[in-house]
Amino acid sequence: MRRITKTVYAGGVGIGGNSPLTVQSMLNIPAHDIARSVEQAKMLEAAGCQIIRAAVPDMEAVKLIPAIKENVSIPLVADIHFDWRLAVECVAAGVDKIRINPGNIGADDRVKAVAQACKSRGIAIRIGVNSGSIEKHILAKFGHPTPQAMVESALYHVQLLNKFDFDDIVISLKTSNVPDMIEAYELMSQQCNYPLHLGVTEAGTERMGVIKSAVGIGSLLTHGIGDTIRVSLTADPLREVAAAFDILRAVGLNSGGLELISCPTCGRTKIDVITLAHKVEERLGGVKAPLKVAVMGCIVNGPGEAREADIGIAGGDGEGLIFKKGEILRKVPEDRLLEELLKEIEGMGIEF
Repeated sequence: MRRITKTVYAGGVGIGGNSPLTVQSMLNIPAHDIARSVEQAKMLEAAGCQIIRAAVPDMEAVKLIPAIKENVSIPLVADIHFDWRLAVECVAAGVDKIRINPGNIGADDRVKAVAQACKSRGIAIRIGVNSGSIEKHILAKFGHPTPQAMVESALYHVQLLNKFDFDDIVISLKTSNVPDMIEAYELMSQQCNYPLHLGVTEAGTERMGVIKSAVGIGSLLTHGIGDTIRVSLTADPLREVAAAFDILRAVGLNSGGLELISCPTCGRTKIDVITLAHKVEERLGGVKAPLKVAVMGCIVNGPGEAREADIGIAGGDGEGLIFKKGEILRKVPEDRLLEELLKEIEGMGIEF
């Protein structure tokens, strides 16, 4: 059961409460290249990203805010480090949400200025705690960036924003260490009801980054913790969006799009299941409707093992079966398996 949190808004998108879980990503084009940043933002929106974040490293980069807002309809978050004035300028430029890292934003009066600017426009703030930027006095207390240290840092800044009469807060507690990340969010979920932004920071390249994110984010989601997610990859941000939706599907929180069931193959297999499965995945990658497809290597066990699939194929010796919900429809030659599968899916009214 999902943990019930306070609802805050990034533009018109709810985060927390009964709002659906949202998928975020971040632009990785140099901030001063506004034209390419806008194009990437448009591609992310088309890929299903629901909230976009952009780094704003200096005053020149504030021009990103109106340029992106004019071209995409999903909320935009300004990522601010060090200079509190950038946050204030982004608010004035029409940003939908501000992310600050409390450990490097500066003295209390600077945090107050950001809070007041955001409150005047109804803009939420994400307190983004990273293991690498915890305040010195908290780090000295715990010795190193433990989950407890990250939680204490976040709560300190929650109290600071509350003192300035600000309460539209989202919290993240990110580290590249997956067990620490999980523990930090579990601890935080016990101590406040603010919505939580889940992510494993600096997770790595796509292969390992997806694995670490799936373990960290997925584990928390299965325990009802988390309101919005970002998969951080050293890769094209479009891959982050795809991985995020795959994680949501894997834990049963998103039923849209393709879910592929395929067997690992064994000594009984007499068709090239690996190549066939990749072709199915490639051809059906654009499916938006919920669709569970099975690609199995054995006609003896395939339909039974993949009974929950909407439709599937199972290979034999030079031929294979087309089946729906475990019920065999017909046999077809091996070289026509893919074509016949796609024909059946098209007949189901599924667009791809």
